[in-house]
Order: sequence, then structure tokens, then C-alpha cells
Amino acid sequence: MTEYSRLKTSRSAAIKANLDYPIIDTDVHTNDFTPALEDYIAKYGGSKLVDELRKAEASRLNSKSNGKDWYQQTPEERQYNRTIRSPWWARVTRNTLDLATYTLPELFYERQAEQGSDYSVLFPNNVLAPAGASKENRQALQRAVNHYHADLYRKYSDRLTPVAGIPMGNPQEAVEELEFAVKTLGLKVANIPGGVKRPIKAIADKYPADQYPEIAKYASYIDFYGLDSEYDYDPFWAKAVELGVPITTHYGSQGWTGRSSISNYMNNHIGHFADGSQAFAKALFFGGVTKRFPQLRVAMLEGGADWGAHVYIHLVDRFSKRSLKGLQNYNPDNANSDELFVLFERFGSEFLQEHPLSKEELTKSVLGSSFNRHSRSPVGSELEDFAAAGIETIEDIRDRWVNSFFFGSESDDRTIAAAFNDKANPLGVKINAIYSSDVGHWDVPDLTDPLAESWDLVQEGVISEADFKAYVFHNPYKFYTQANPDFFKGTAVESKVPTPQVDKSLVVA
Repeated sequence: MTEYSRLKTSRSAAIKANLDYPIIDTDVHTNDFTPALEDYIAKYGGSKLVDELRKAEASRLNSKSNGKDWYQQTPEERQYNRTIRSPWWARVTRNTLDLATYTLPELFYERQAEQGSDYSVLFPNNVLAPAGASKENRQALQRAVNHYHADLYRKYSDRLTPVAGIPMGNPQEAVEELEFAVKTLGLKVANIPGGVKRPIKAIADKYPADQYPEIAKYASYIDFYGLDSEYDYDPFWAKAVELGVPITTHYGSQGWTGRSSISNYMNNHIGHFADGSQAFAKALFFGGVTKRFPQLRVAMLEGGADWGAHVYIHLVDRFSKRSLKGLQNYNPDNANSDELFVLFERFGSEFLQEHPLSKEELTKSVLGSSFNRHSRSPVGSELEDFAAAGIETIEDIRDRWVNSFFFGSESDDRTIAAAFNDKANPLGVKINAIYSSDVGHWDVPDLTDPLAESWDLVQEGVISEADFKAYVFHNPYKFYTQANPDFFKGTAVESKVPTPQVDKSLVVA
């Protein structure tokens, strides 16, 4: 391997040599060598599972209308069908060494030092492809894919660990696959889709999918599990806590309103991971998942960390206005009809002359011109959006947003400064930004660059050295070990850090 090594010229390796703590990369994308994967799956579950994988992968990568994907359609057909522009050229090719590195576990393992990393969590590109398979084969295919990755990387486990893909079509299958992945395969991190598309029943009943496939394609909504779901996903969150599994997701929003250009991939791409992850995280927060499961640790990857600070700030701002106490400022019953009438007599007498009204009629008219015109006033639990989350103070928001969530930020993302801005973030907190190189995707043309690019942010004054340490070590370490104190046992990280202590305040009796 020495003829390929650039260790001596790697800026990241040079920076790493001067650090007294390990580097934990939470987001590395590897390629599966397709012939080997398909052979494994065929032996595992027969040719039908291979066919399912191929169909699911093709469906995931291409937006189709009338059986033709974007690249098969003419500009006129794209306009007519509003076919969303699909990504293209998403893998590094000119850098052939890196192309091979993403595909060959032994080569990637040997280049860890060159990359400047001590430990990497791997997201093989096929890991969630089974989520798009048919319902009858989805679990079997997911199990086969997870088993393949567990076997492929097992001997490199001191520095590399692949995630387990978990289908989330319903809580039962999610629990079953999580248990199999952890107890049978020994996998330690779960990767889930941040939402599941489901049919709108009122439309599906009238226009069945088998008869009206084009209508079914659009007449859907996204279930984010925590809020307004058709299922109770608490058994899955409970199982993740019981097994000590940190949950991760790369959930995007390409195709959503504002991200549905039929011609421009970048228009659809910029910010889409942040928007998709935000929808997922808010559902867990407002649905009370982070309240009921304070030990649950969830990381949203590839979207940056600034949106985590943005939402946290606005949660605090809005709670001050929309808590039960704050809502009384807007309760129609609290409007003073006498005072309102006096003010109209003094400053709006012309209105009353043209439209003579009683005090009660005047108040009703004024309130009706605002956002209070409804068939009835909300009552009970309808009043408070923060009720299920159990928010009584802004400290509760901190505990159920900041403590529970971690935000994958790529190495050259300067917006990370917002995560560490404890002057702007309420209660002086810093958001849990975690080092997510995104190695293996088009935005990293050289895998030896990311750590050095992150250090550039220190030199440019975007973040401090303490923030850098939190980003590349402390926050990732906290994410994994708060879920599972033994996460790094037997790894290259174990000997470089103190034995983790369990925070007893987070233990559920």
C-alpha cells in the first residue's frame, strides 16, 4: 500500500499528529461492490431478494413519470409531467484511489491515519435501499443487507462500524430488525428514514392506488413518527434505549414544495437535508418522544448544525408567546368591550356613525377581522402545542431539544458557528454539532481534506479550538456513549479517553 499512501503529505494527518484526543467521524459513505452484495443476498434469500434490491435502488435514485425517468424524457415531457430533476454524478471518479477506498474495506481501514481519523461510522449506500422494497420482502431484504455489512466489516471493528438500516413502515418491523441487528449481528448504530410516505386515506379510498397510480403518487403525506402518526412508535424508541442504540438519519426533502425544480438539481439540493431533518426532529419534540425517552439520542446528518440552533431559539421564543400563560394575551374572552368601545368613540367615531354597533357587536367584529374567526374556540388540549412535549420552562426545551439531538455538520460548513454561539442560544448553550465528513459523496473530492478543512475554521476565527475539540471528539463521543457507555469498548478510541460515566439523571426507573 505504500505506493498509494499520501500520509506524509496529508494536511489532516499533520493536524491530527498535534492533537491529544481522538477524531471520531460520524458520517462516512461507502460503496457496496455490487456483484459481491448480490451474491450474498442470493445465498441469503434467493433471487427474489436480488430483484427487490435492484428495483428498490432504481426507484430511490430516479424520479419517474409514465415509466420514464428524467433523463429519458424530453424537456416538453418534463414540463408536462413536472418530473423532478434527479441527482447525477454523485461519486468521486477522477480520484481513483478514493473511489477504490470507499469500496474496499481493507483499503479504507489502512487509510484511516491518512484521513486523520481514529474511528468512523459507515453508511453503506445501499443500507436503506430495502425501505423501498415491496412490503412482503422489505424485512427480509433489510436483514440480508445488514447481515452483509456486519460480516464485511467485522474484522475492522476497532476503527470502523457500519450502521444497521432499520425499516420504519410500522413499529413492529422496526423493533424486530433492531433486535436482530444488535443481538444477532452485533451492530451498534441504527440508521432510519426520517419519515415514511403514506397515502391520504380520504383520497386513497376514492382512488385506489392499483387503479390510479398517478394520483396515488401525489396524494400522500409524510409520517414523521412522533406527531400525528397512524402508529404508536414508542415501542421502537423504547427498544433503542433498552439496547443502547443511537439513532441516525439522513433525511432529505427534495421533491417537497420549493425543492421540486424540473431542471435544477442544486435548487432542489441546497438545504434539503436540514429541512427534512427539521421536520423529523420537531415531530419527536412536539410529540413528546424526547420527554418520554430522555436517554434516546438522535443524530440528523448532512444538514449542518445551524438549523438546530435556529429551531431551538424559535422554540424558546414561541413558548414565551404560545404557552398556556402566554396564550391569554390572545384569548378573545379577555378583550375589554367597554375599553374598546371608548377608544372607537374617541378615535373612530366615523366608523360607529356609519356602522352603529353595540359594545358586544363591536368587539365581535374587531376580533373577527383577525385570526380568531373559527366555528368555535379551541378547548382543552387543543389550546397548547407544547403540551405533549411537557414544556413548562425554557429549561425543559433545552433538555428535550439540545440534550437529545445531535447535528451532523460537514467539515467546510461555516454555518457551524451558529451552533457554538452561546451568546445567541438561550441559556448560553452550544448545540451538539458533530463531525460528519460525508466522505464518499461528491462534496468530498479528496478524503484527506475534511479534518484539515475543519481546522481551517479555527484558523479563520469561525470557531474556537475548544469548539473544534467538541465538534470532532467530545460531541460525537457523547452521542454514542450517552446511548451506550460501552460503545467504544475494544476500539481504537477506548485507550485514548477516560472510562465514560453514566449520567444517572438520565436513567429511567
